[in-house]
Amino acid sequence: MRLSMSVVFIAFIAWLLKYIPAPAVTTERRCVFLASPQNTERTQKAGNINGRSQDCARTDCCMGYFRLESGKPKPVLLGCSIIHTSCPNLLCHASVHLQNYIGCACSSDFCNMNITWNQQAKQNEYKQPPYISDLLSANIFIIPAGALILLFFLITALKWKLLKCCRPVTPPNTHDMLEVANIDLDKHLEMEKVVACGHFASVWQGTFHGSSVALKVFPTALQQKFTKEKDVYKLPLMMHSGIVRFLGDGKIGQEFVLVLELATQGSLNAFLSRTVSDWACTLKLAQTLSQGLAYLHTDLKMNGVYKPAVAHCDLSSSNVLVRADGSCALCDFGCSTVLQCQALQGYSGIVEGRIQMGTLQYMSPEILEGCVNLSSGRCLLQGDVYSFGLLLWELLMRCSDLCKDSPVPEHMLPYEMELGRSPSLEDLLTFVLEKRLRPTIPHLWTRVSQGLILHELLEDCWDHDADARLTAECAANRLASLTL
Repeated sequence: MRLSMSVVFIAFIAWLLKYIPAPAVTTERRCVFLASPQNTERTQKAGNINGRSQDCARTDCCMGYFRLESGKPKPVLLGCSIIHTSCPNLLCHASVHLQNYIGCACSSDFCNMNITWNQQAKQNEYKQPPYISDLLSANIFIIPAGALILLFFLITALKWKLLKCCRPVTPPNTHDMLEVANIDLDKHLEMEKVVACGHFASVWQGTFHGSSVALKVFPTALQQKFTKEKDVYKLPLMMHSGIVRFLGDGKIGQEFVLVLELATQGSLNAFLSRTVSDWACTLKLAQTLSQGLAYLHTDLKMNGVYKPAVAHCDLSSSNVLVRADGSCALCDFGCSTVLQCQALQGYSGIVEGRIQMGTLQYMSPEILEGCVNLSSGRCLLQGDVYSFGLLLWELLMRCSDLCKDSPVPEHMLPYEMELGRSPSLEDLLTFVLEKRLRPTIPHLWTRVSQGLILHELLEDCWDHDADARLTAECAANRLASLTL
């Protein structure tokens, strides 16, 4: 497999800066600086850039990554270390190996200008699988041991009364399942390109036995994350058209891989960013999304097999995929919680350690406030419904038929118009919890026949009171009643 250097490094830097900011330290370290234009904006957060040098603001370490060309290292990324890590070596000695790339961290001024490495050791290393066990980035990248501490969100949840479901959920779709579980994928799989990077894994497009697939790759150090998501996909009766199809799991070298259906239109976020849809396309997106969520939330018994209810807990436009036919499929169950149905006690979460919640601006008021009781896992389902309301607003805003003769707004995330693209927790608490405000619903919608119905549906999904929100199934049924 050949890695695209630009894709790997851009995604690697973006992931690090977003999820593992290094603590500020007092330092006067100066490092040689070299980065592509795409990386410059992100790497400048590590310190001030002055031409070919960078004054470190967060660390005492310089870092360097080099690509091997004809056996000689060529610098591709130099500067102050982006993560807080130890760097006992004064000089740049290669400690990171990734196929045709090597890297170092060092602790003297401009020490990253040149790298020292053992070519013979490198050659011997590649007789083993080309993946190293201490990969800790979500982009098939290797970080020196001890460099990363993963922090988990600590969330508690609000009491919820059982709401009555409207109608039975759509039965599962069990076709086209490919069992490749627990096998070595090295000989059967070709990885082609990185298509996305998440909190804990990278997603590749590839081919398996000649068929195009998506590959979610977890570094060895994050095996627990891989296992948690795999276990959700492998729950009984989890096959549904509104959930991305799980094809199997295995290993490539030292890394863990989920083999999934390839959704050629990418994430809903990317789709909305580049696409304006008419009412028919918008309705299909909304209906299939709601049907997938309703099925995920349903506990189901069929032919002696039981599927528990599952709360997604990280529902956002980045975690919904769009297929070529314009239908939606839920994905990324790394934060999900499986719920047990207990007689007379409703639902409770199967929680191991800390429960993990997802994207800040999609979190419900009660979860933002952090005042919920995990013994009542049912509240997590209603947190998903709140997030669904925001997702529904997000895709409706890109519908040309709702705008009539007015321009369609550019794609915006929830609360982006009011609070900016990356609102802080404090801003959201004030706006969502204290003021009880929600994204603006355009007055133009009142001019179309479905406008008032959509307005009411949004308000019933993102109601401040979790008890008053619709269930996912009721929301799906309301959308199913809408006409073209």
